[in-house]
Amino acid sequence: MGEDIKRDPFEEYIRHVEPDKRKLGYAWYTAVGLQAVDGLKTSDYLKDTAQNNIEGKITISEAEKLIESYYETSNSKDTDRTKEADCVSARIAAILSDDAFTFSLPQYLGIHKRLFEGIYDHAGKIRDYNISKKEWVLDGASVPYGNALDLKATLEYDLQTEKEYEYSYDNIRDDIRHLSRFVANLWQIHAFGEGNTRTTAVFFIKYLRTMGFDVTNDIFAENAWYFRNALVRANYNDYSKGVHATTEYLESFMRNLLLGEHNELHNRNMHISGYFEKQDIEKAKQDIGDKKQDIEEQKQDIHIPEEIGNKTKNNIISLFKKYGYESFFGRSEVMETLSITASPASALIKRMLDMEIIYPMKGKGKGKYLFKK
Repeated sequence: MGEDIKRDPFEEYIRHVEPDKRKLGYAWYTAVGLQAVDGLKTSDYLKDTAQNNIEGKITISEAEKLIESYYETSNSKDTDRTKEADCVSARIAAILSDDAFTFSLPQYLGIHKRLFEGIYDHAGKIRDYNISKKEWVLDGASVPYGNALDLKATLEYDLQTEKEYEYSYDNIRDDIRHLSRFVANLWQIHAFGEGNTRTTAVFFIKYLRTMGFDVTNDIFAENAWYFRNALVRANYNDYSKGVHATTEYLESFMRNLLLGEHNELHNRNMHISGYFEKQDIEKAKQDIGDKKQDIEEQKQDIHIPEEIGNKTKNNIISLFKKYGYESFFGRSEVMETLSITASPASALIKRMLDMEIIYPMKGKGKGKYLFKK
């Protein structure tokens, strides 16, 4: 599926220097990619219409109307599933290109209604029946989805709990672990008869933006099916077979999404049979030892321009040894770590920003930074 998505014309736009084209390119690329979670593919007409929107020839609203009217008036040979993929893609692109968002149950339900109105009779409505779904990654078994009698209460509880959670931002890996568990729990409820993964993904992307994360990259677009399977594995236990619910796969996905890491995302590695994992187990054990030996070298794996003076270079290395790529820091932490006053701490931060050694993290409090890989 990923190979088909890569042939889509949107990838070039997310690397575009023009902010408007980049934002729209990401919205469409992600929208089309997310259809893979239900095995859907968009039409060439959708892709042509999307490109016209990105190039500024038509608005996002006009693009959406063109897609709708295409299936109302034409004698298209495209199936109902292609119609769903096209219409939902256009609606996802419209939502992702708009900054409006409220972290709430009505917003979550509203996104489902917006995406699937006219496609599903239950658009925006919480299901009133229990469900199970055979999952490839579980060898035909199903995740235990939420009970129909408790869905609204469970949704309200999970959203309220997340709203009250205070992120420390001291360790981005811990934050990613928590975010992975949150989105896994939200998805596991499976509030709707269909369209749960796409709704959850759109809601989650919008939520991440409110936290200051720039997620305008290709991770969702090219790994949508992996995202779904990772959600499945985060919610399934079979102790008789030694299978335990784990967010490790979601965390790898999230680190690629939020930190720009390059963890390999292979669906085969998540299959509960372990077939693909067992053949590499000895190599994995060897790698663990190698990684432990390389930790100190990795801590110093940071590029510092040669023209920088030794004192400044040593200060940067000292900061990097303490905070690495995962922990946020600000001026007060620089002052404490290097035993310097506010003025030279600010000057050092500015210099590191100018050299692009660090970057500011929006939404993490004023003046918080992270070392750039």
